Amino acid sequence: MTAPIQTPFADHGDPFMPFPENAPTPDDLPALDPKEIADLPVEMLAVLRHEIDARLKRDKAAKARLDGALNLRYATRAAEERRAAGKDTGTARFDDGDFTVVADLPKRVEWDQDKLAAMVERIRAAGDDPAQYVDIAFKVPERKYAAWPDNIRAEFEPARTVKTGTLKVEIVPQEGDR
Repeated sequence: MTAPIQTPFADHGDPFMPFPENAPTPDDLPALDPKEIADLPVEMLAVLRHEIDARLKRDKAAKARLDGALNLRYATRAAEERRAAGKDTGTARFDDGDFTVVADLPKRVEWDQDKLAAMVERIRAAGDDPAQYVDIAFKVPERKYAAWPDNIRAEFEPARTVKTGTLKVEIVPQEGDR
């Protein structure tokens, strides 16, 4: 059994008063309905958020260490397997004991945007359609858009759609509560 959750967030009596023994832990959350979780006291939500963030940080560090160890163990062998197959990137498969190791080295291609723009202009000047060779996309950085005069912004407005990202909520104790 784990020790009761103690928190400096409680504001009823002893600031380190443990939560009740039946308080949910991060391991309990997948089985609970979101409404049940939302109805928990704010102090408990703050503790759960803190515990989950700490667990994620620890797990990311553990994954980074394990990935580093796997790279140390298998990178050379995977490179040899890819070289034998006549490729620089992609997936290499080989056995280690009773396991098959699948080592994937993805290809990441970057294109020089200025050089591509010059190539597009040469293709256009030659009377050909650059869209047959390259995908062309236009982007407007939001800070530039915000700095434009109203008349220019009005011209671009029909081409602009604003979408929202994911809401992120933090629970921070107020200064006087500490």
